[in-house]
Amino acid sequence: MLESVVITRRQSEIRQQLSELAAKPEPTEDELRSMDDMDREYRTNETRYRAALIAEDEERQEAGAELETRSAQEWSDMLAGFEMRQVALALDEGRQLDGQTAEIVTELRSAGGFRGIPVPWEALELRAGETTAPGTPNPIQTRPIIDRLFPQSVASRMGGQMINVPQGEVEYPVVTSAVSASWQGSETGNTASPQRYQTADRPLKPDNTLGIQMKLTRKSMKQSGAALEQAVRRDMNGAIAAEMDRVTFQGAGTGGEPNGVVAGAGSYGITETAVAAAASWSAFRGSVTRFMLANAAGAPSAVRLLIRPEVWDTMDDAYIDTGTGVTEWDRLVKNIPASNIAMSPNSLAAPTGTPEASSALLTTNVGGVAPFFVATWGAVDVIRDPYSDAQQGALRLTALATMDITIARPVQLEVLTGIQ
Repeated sequence: MLESVVITRRQSEIRQQLSELAAKPEPTEDELRSMDDMDREYRTNETRYRAALIAEDEERQEAGAELETRSAQEWSDMLAGFEMRQVALALDEGRQLDGQTAEIVTELRSAGGFRGIPVPWEALELRAGETTAPGTPNPIQTRPIIDRLFPQSVASRMGGQMINVPQGEVEYPVVTSAVSASWQGSETGNTASPQRYQTADRPLKPDNTLGIQMKLTRKSMKQSGAALEQAVRRDMNGAIAAEMDRVTFQGAGTGGEPNGVVAGAGSYGITETAVAAAASWSAFRGSVTRFMLANAAGAPSAVRLLIRPEVWDTMDDAYIDTGTGVTEWDRLVKNIPASNIAMSPNSLAAPTGTPEASSALLTTNVGGVAPFFVATWGAVDVIRDPYSDAQQGALRLTALATMDITIARPVQLEVLTGIQ
């Protein structure tokens, strides 16, 4: 126990005894002498307490300096106990490693990149202040890997709902019956006949699997260490997210791809309107009006718009009146908020034809129901294959992701084509 703690406890005992003696109206001579002795001891302990704190502070500083170098010291001490004999027996007879040798091998394996038994360089030769070539050594230190740039998710910005399915299939029934309302024409007349309640099923099936493969060379694993595999996994996730975003809108529905919202608009029953004119607010206004007439949107601000960056470039350069400086883009964002507009070269096909024209997608959220659903099954399955490229000492990683796409109600979406 620290000396300062012992003194603090004794001071507390002295205060308690003094308080008991001071409470007596007529203390005896022995009690008075005891009070004088305890008072002198209390004053002496105050001095001892300050001295103990100073001494203990110096001990703490020394202990802190030791802790800062303890990791390197412990590693050096462990290396002194490394036995090459155990490595030879393990390779020759399959003997199990033990002791400090096993600890060092386990520590080195955690860095990855070893097929056999790793042996630290320090266990073979320990030298201090020696270089193998003239001049001052200038080692290169590899910093954390900077990831690639991937497009931001457009599916979520367009109001799509992401669904994760553990297993099996998911089906969304959507009402398709047209219930009619009528008034009783006379006192004995009848109202309209009852209509059958009908629904259309929107299934999500795990029939489409996306795969991405990467090969890690032995040099890359040695250079970047354990952080390389995590960087590769992040790169895989980004590549999968970018491709899933593309097929959500441009999926061909064949060759393993799901049926995209824009490319498969006809099969979904989504209205396709040919603009065949220059990009302008009036080209989009008709679709917004149809949304409001179909009770799918209450105002233009409830509509989301997906366009190519080239459309923005054209509209922002098309002036309504050169005197006022108002452009077609200004008119568009005045009615549809900029936060509801997504521009993506990844989600829509590049402009084609003469003059060049592209497509656009309008969506809206009705009653909390998303215009389309993107389902993923389970999680991204990362498979580690250390055998296919074993002769090169390389490692192959494969990432698999299963997904599907469907829409809710066709009236919540509209595709515009021929936007010049």
